[in-house]
Amino acid sequence: MLNKLLYSSLTVFFFIALVFTSCGEKNKPGRNRIEIFPDKDNGGITLPENFGAMVVVDTLGRGRHLVVNKNGDIYVHLRRLNHEGKGIVALRDINHDGRADHIEGYSEVTGTGIELHKGYLYFSSRTQVFRAKLNKDELLPTGPVDTLAHLVDGTGHMEKPFTFDGKGNMYVNVGSATNACQEEPRTEGSPGIYPCVELETRAGIWRFSEDQLNQEQTLDKRYATGIRNAVALTWNFEEDKLFALQHGRDDLHRFWPDYYTEEDNLELPAEEFLDVEEGDDFGWPYCYFDQFKGQRLKCPEFGGDGEITEGCEGIKKPLIGFPGHWGPNDILFYTGKMFPEKYRNGAFVAFHGSWNRLGSTQQGYNVVFIPMKDGKPSGEWEVFADGFTGGPIESSGDARYRPCGLAQGPDGSLFIVDSQKGRIWRIMYYEDGIPGYNEMPVSTAAVVESEEELDEALLPGKKVYQTYCASCHMMSGKGAPGMNPPLIDTDWVVGDKERLIKVVLNGLNDPIEIKGEIYQNIMASHAFLTDQQIADVLSFIRNSWGNSASYVTVEEVAETRANNN
Repeated sequence: MLNKLLYSSLTVFFFIALVFTSCGEKNKPGRNRIEIFPDKDNGGITLPENFGAMVVVDTLGRGRHLVVNKNGDIYVHLRRLNHEGKGIVALRDINHDGRADHIEGYSEVTGTGIELHKGYLYFSSRTQVFRAKLNKDELLPTGPVDTLAHLVDGTGHMEKPFTFDGKGNMYVNVGSATNACQEEPRTEGSPGIYPCVELETRAGIWRFSEDQLNQEQTLDKRYATGIRNAVALTWNFEEDKLFALQHGRDDLHRFWPDYYTEEDNLELPAEEFLDVEEGDDFGWPYCYFDQFKGQRLKCPEFGGDGEITEGCEGIKKPLIGFPGHWGPNDILFYTGKMFPEKYRNGAFVAFHGSWNRLGSTQQGYNVVFIPMKDGKPSGEWEVFADGFTGGPIESSGDARYRPCGLAQGPDGSLFIVDSQKGRIWRIMYYEDGIPGYNEMPVSTAAVVESEEELDEALLPGKKVYQTYCASCHMMSGKGAPGMNPPLIDTDWVVGDKERLIKVVLNGLNDPIEIKGEIYQNIMASHAFLTDQQIADVLSFIRNSWGNSASYVTVEEVAETRANNN
């Protein structure tokens, strides 16, 4: 009996000791005991050694920004409504396997910005910022929606991402309406408007109260100006400062071929990483940053020639000048403990990828890491996550995936959302090496259509298209999502010929909708083309990439031009 009691006591003692030892080891700083394995091939992307990724969910729709709650719930803002007519999607992992088990839609507001802040779900449309109370343990808000800010309407860069400083303030990006504030937007040789009236309501960051309702966007609320479009912005609490990345202007060579070569246009101007303080002016539209010369140069619309710095000398320089046209769409300062020490307080940036590197493969489409110290880069930036496109691409529409939004999970994992199909990756670090794999089928490559055989009569139109149209609508005719409309299987192309001719003659300033997607880049008038050139190019696009429609004749163009108002 005594032996049995002694054995039982020792068993209990060793069990308790084992529990305490295991708990202590599990909670030991720096230890990494993740039970969730990555997918085989990391869901189709490449990562540094000992990092793995799993696909949380697939085919949500055109995801833009996302945020992760303290309990692991994920909220994604979509660029257009999903199949249920919702603009926000909420996801919950019920069985704790890392995948979304329960998915619900919320709101009919599409857009980019989304945040969880002080018990509210904040989100923005093209012209407003909203919030709704999110009670504890609820997946979705059930109460009324408040309108916090009313913002300028119009064309151009209309997404309204935002961030908070923890002191009661909300900062909202208001992008420019145009590329470079020209008298004739996106037109070769057209001079710039001085002073650029856009700056009164666009191309800057505005500061609002985080809880006051129905605030109007007024000039006295402008926090910083001269920023063409900062989709990526966040408040860094470690440095107590606002940081943003600017989308640089386009078309230096196409509109100013006397000063810039095609090679210049591939990399210039820089995408700028900015530390933003109240009252800062970063120079748009008068100046741009040349990352190779390390200088701000005067834009050609205002008398620049690729060398002149006059008027730009005192403008604040960026922290980093990234390659041109990469499209930075989100920034996240990493504060978790899962990743190695080198990543602590550094910045991750999601580059959505280029669309206008005509004659060369598109670039970007990755997530980079910038080591930071005391609010400044402390080393060279590096590509952290890559392989999203599935291979070299000539058009952004050919990309398999496009990274757009970033979020940090409560355990320190990094989430990335794609804007093509709506895939979400969760990236984790395995200190002792990746222990195993989940099985998650992943498509192997982007499909790039081969060029079709053309009727000989269409070859002149193809040359006109390559010269004047392909830089926006791409050689594939797929356009650029949200910017330049596709020319494939749309009534705008294969429908009424007179309307199509007028688009070429008059340009197009208003946003248009094609298959549920809004396209809002301004198209300049091409009335300088001859009647023969217009007939040729329209016949070409009406019979390329699977389109099949009657040819446009010179007589039809001449008649429309004569009657054009």
